[in-house]
Amino acid sequence: MVSVSALIIGEDFAGMRSQACGLAVRAEWQSAFHPVRPSRLSRLLLRGPEMLSRRCLADLNGVDLVKEAQKTAQMLISIGGKGGAAGAALSAVAGLPVVQIQHPRQALSRFNLILACVHDEISGPNVLLGRTALHGLTPEVLEQVRAEWMPRFAHLPRPLTAALVGGSNGRFSFGVREAASLGDALAVTTADSRGSLMVTPSRRTDPAALAVLTERVHAVGGEVWNGEGDNPYKGLIACADQIVVTTDSVSMVSEAVAGTAPVSVFPLPGRSRRIFRFVDELVKAGRVRLLESRAQRLPKIWAVQPLDDTTELVGEMHRRLAL
Repeated sequence: MVSVSALIIGEDFAGMRSQACGLAVRAEWQSAFHPVRPSRLSRLLLRGPEMLSRRCLADLNGVDLVKEAQKTAQMLISIGGKGGAAGAALSAVAGLPVVQIQHPRQALSRFNLILACVHDEISGPNVLLGRTALHGLTPEVLEQVRAEWMPRFAHLPRPLTAALVGGSNGRFSFGVREAASLGDALAVTTADSRGSLMVTPSRRTDPAALAVLTERVHAVGGEVWNGEGDNPYKGLIACADQIVVTTDSVSMVSEAVAGTAPVSVFPLPGRSRRIFRFVDELVKAGRVRLLESRAQRLPKIWAVQPLDDTTELVGEMHRRLAL
């Protein structure tokens, strides 16, 4: 395989980093992530001629993306609408191919290849679709993670229930009420099973909501990661007997279903047709179950198989790009 270095362009969100860097890892490309956040005016200029777009091609740290790409990269990866705006313009100026992740919210023809989810509802000769978001949790990676974390979880009674908690975003909200409801369901499940409970929150988790959730988790002897030491997130995906994920994050759900544990999706107030369709696809596949908003406990553990479309997408990407 040809050695490839990729320059990644996107907003600096955990989910976007996970998808873009995961693609690079699965493709066996070296990569460097450059955060961007172009304003509305900049996005208009990025769609214009080179004399206009060129002055908008710098990352949030002031790095000149044109010079950096021409010096270090053979491939560009852009993600999201804002990352896509910069990626398409940089591709035109630097003369490098660009692979876009997610719906770019602009002409699809500006990209060599687009890797998106079925729920993005786009199609075209350069579009590849999967049911799950891209990530780097291959079976081999999960086996390595399992070998590292199983001894660290050895003191915990089984079954081990894991909760991967997001937070409010532009479409969903996770406040005190939702935290109390989730915490109560987790507590009942843990008490009934006589197992153990671990929760890992995200940067978006509201402190007040986290305090309410933590109180309920501690009441049944559970643990909540406090941001210190190693984040058990990947360890829980690899080692837990059952997982619950809040519905706000496509990336977290996609990574959770790559493991071997059954996954329940905890609904949040809000609306997103795209995310609803994403969850529905996984429900139809039998890989996740969507909890009722007032569910008092998680469903009994059921048998599942890992679900991950990333390997197939990367293989087809290599074929299309002749790499």
